[in-house]
Amino acid sequence: MHGKTVLVTGGTGGIGKETARRLARLDARVVLVGRDPGRARSAVEEIRRDTGNPDVAALTADLTRQRDVRRLAGELTDRYAALHVLVNNAGVVAPRRELTEDGVETAFAVNVLAPFMLTHLLFPVLRASAPARVVNVAGGIPRGRIDLDNLQGERSYVGLSCYNQTKLALMAMSHAFAERVAGTGVTVNVAYPGHAYTSMNKDLASTAYPVLARPVVPLLRLLLPVFYGGRAVVDASRSSAHLASSPDLAGMHGTYVDSRSRPTPWPASVLDERNRAAVWEICRRLGPVDDALLSDREWGSAG
Repeated sequence: MHGKTVLVTGGTGGIGKETARRLARLDARVVLVGRDPGRARSAVEEIRRDTGNPDVAALTADLTRQRDVRRLAGELTDRYAALHVLVNNAGVVAPRRELTEDGVETAFAVNVLAPFMLTHLLFPVLRASAPARVVNVAGGIPRGRIDLDNLQGERSYVGLSCYNQTKLALMAMSHAFAERVAGTGVTVNVAYPGHAYTSMNKDLASTAYPVLARPVVPLLRLLLPVFYGGRAVVDASRSSAHLASSPDLAGMHGTYVDSRSRPTPWPASVLDERNRAAVWEICRRLGPVDDALLSDREWGSAG
């Protein structure tokens, strides 16, 4: 990865920080994205010290805000001449339904819309740096249906259920993105990390769990660190780092890999063309991007 520039969102903790650490060990130029400047500085210092790689930096952005997503893309392209890998790792579980300043449900804004917009905004520099890779990090329980009438919890809202929905929607959007950019020199793939006990679920309120699970939440808080703490967080970064860096995967495109980096079938709901088209149009409506980036002239194939 020497000479390659990598951007990792959600890179100040959990799976994102471990992904960044793995890539820094491979001598990549790593740029972390975090919301809190103090945590970002701390993560940069830790990774530099741990890997011996001085070429680690951070940018700050609140990915719930579209203005921050746009600013992040602008700062990245202003500071760096090339971008070879974009890892859309940032994720949110919201305990209650709240709307962002743009009027979008918070989890959908971070988990689906921010990767959609950021990949669009950075696509010109990714293509100019080709071969380049986009790695979108899934999560939760990757099965079930995509409820297009409740993607933002419009009818009913349970934090973890909504999180699972947004991760399926992310996969549908990623599949659609891959179809549209085939042949451009930029690959788009999805990594499933497996389960890990990170700050995101450590601080999760019991109200974010389905009603039937809430009585056992205290027990889960005792058991989850045992089964999914420690080394599990490091292991959960394996699939995203592998997709981002492995020379064996050069040219792999439109693929979903499991927690052991093995290609695996997409969920049935993602393979449903109607779901992919609907999610794409919802993203396009909620997170408007430059129409030139969506034209047939700009993209590798028509959508």
